Amino acid sequence: MFKFMSKKGITLSLSAVLMMGSLVGCGAKTETKPAASATPAASTAASASAKPTDAPKTELSGTVTASGSSALLPLVKQAATEFMEKNPKVTINVTAGGSGTGIKNVADGTSDIGNSDVEPAAEYKDKGLVDHQVAIAPFAFIVNKDVKVDNVTKAQAADIYMGKITNWKEVGGNDAKIVLVHRPDSSGSRTLVKQIILDGKEFTKDGITQENSGAMKTAVVGQSSSIGYVDTPYIDDTVKALKIDGVAFSEENIKNGTYKLFGVEHMYTKGEAKDPAKAFIAYISSKEFQGKQVRDLKFLPADLLKK
Repeated sequence: MFKFMSKKGITLSLSAVLMMGSLVGCGAKTETKPAASATPAASTAASASAKPTDAPKTELSGTVTASGSSALLPLVKQAATEFMEKNPKVTINVTAGGSGTGIKNVADGTSDIGNSDVEPAAEYKDKGLVDHQVAIAPFAFIVNKDVKVDNVTKAQAADIYMGKITNWKEVGGNDAKIVLVHRPDSSGSRTLVKQIILDGKEFTKDGITQENSGAMKTAVVGQSSSIGYVDTPYIDDTVKALKIDGVAFSEENIKNGTYKLFGVEHMYTKGEAKDPAKAFIAYISSKEFQGKQVRDLKFLPADLLKK
């Protein structure tokens, strides 16, 4: 009896142990683990998704001052109007004053941009000016519509502005004293005429002087027997543009080298440009603006003569 009971007790004890083991095993399978922190791989993926380019671009703001060439003024004003429409927090103030004034202003920090028809004089070579070429401007001699001359040679034009030829009859016109209209010494237009037509010789002091291209045209319109010079965006049917050596200004004649009186238009900055001036110059230099607005305003694209 004792032995029987012992075996039964052993059996019951083993059964109890097995049941407890089963319960523990089930508990291990159903245990809920605490939330784990992100694995290194997951963190890397999350970081990669937050790219710097996903951040919103900073809206341009600030003021840009541009001064100088009155020849380039129509182009810069048009670009400024369009740029401010696209960037309402930017203000661009554009004034004339002549190429020399523009270069001086940007060199001494008065202006952010100096507009010029010519390269800086030697005194500015070490001022850290950076050149941005934005257009080509054809120039022409213009006369009052009562002048009976349509063409002058380069030599005749030089002699007129040096005071050696003083009457229109000397170049095939009517008997009338030539009235000269000049630009001031600071003018890039004057410098171009001096370099290209007068071969560096000096202008006569006879005549009248006008401060900008618009005033030059107005003076020629209002003064009988007068002659002046402007870039072609200022030319309209109130004046007559003269051919030079029988060649009229045109894109093709500039490209083939037969028309010499033109200038490369520059926008100078002191050092590399910074926004918003940098963005403004980039806008003027863009393919879209160069291809349409530059031509619409009677300028030519800056890369016209580049090979």
